[in-house]
Amino acid sequence: MHIDVLTLFPEMISGLFQSSIIKKAHEKEKFSYSLVNFRDYSNQKHQKVDDYPYGGGAGMVLTPQPVFDAVASIKENTEKEPKIILMTPQGFPYNQKKAEELAEEEHLIFICGHYEGYDERIRENLAADEISIGDYILTGGELGAMVVIDSVIRLLPDALGNEQSAKEDSFSTGLLEHPHYTRPAEFRGMKVPDVLLSGNHAKIEKWRKRESLKRTWLRRPELLNNLDLDKEEEKLLEEIKKNY
Repeated sequence: MHIDVLTLFPEMISGLFQSSIIKKAHEKEKFSYSLVNFRDYSNQKHQKVDDYPYGGGAGMVLTPQPVFDAVASIKENTEKEPKIILMTPQGFPYNQKKAEELAEEEHLIFICGHYEGYDERIRENLAADEISIGDYILTGGELGAMVVIDSVIRLLPDALGNEQSAKEDSFSTGLLEHPHYTRPAEFRGMKVPDVLLSGNHAKIEKWRKRESLKRTWLRRPELLNNLDLDKEEEKLLEEIKKNY
């Protein structure tokens, strides 16, 4: 996979690719990336990229020319049509399913806006996808793009070192993930559940499934509406509901 990020503030994003699991995945050549300052493509004096909105109103609007030209420049060096993503609070809510879809792409281009917003022609003629990471407003699209990029890269083959980790993540199965414990078995009077120390893998698996169902029902019950639970899961869920 190759990732291009169009931004006025590349320094905001560079740290993402130089830290932790993302850095290791890049070193293992699981993906490549470029940070593109679309101000460099402005044909205006002082490389201006924004202007007042027609019809009046507060704030400034990103002009289309620098963004269109930056995308055109990227496409000159690629054979396959890239997936272009516009980060915007007006976009579709981001979730794990979308992350899994994007992880199948070969080339992603993220456009990060600033100021009051984009000229609508950017939205209508460039973006294949519009993504929002939540119902709130940020100063720009960079933080949202980093969230999406992180969630996608960790799904690439061998990016985590253990493929099972991504498969068991919260939302990957449709449920929230079960609790985790590690050494010591007892800490300040707080003990690890006995079943996890039993060595009985069947019981451990059932406990994890029950805890995952319980956590989902207590914290995000709406997620259960979209799942087809098997008979064992339905029975476990009924038991959970009786005890709460």
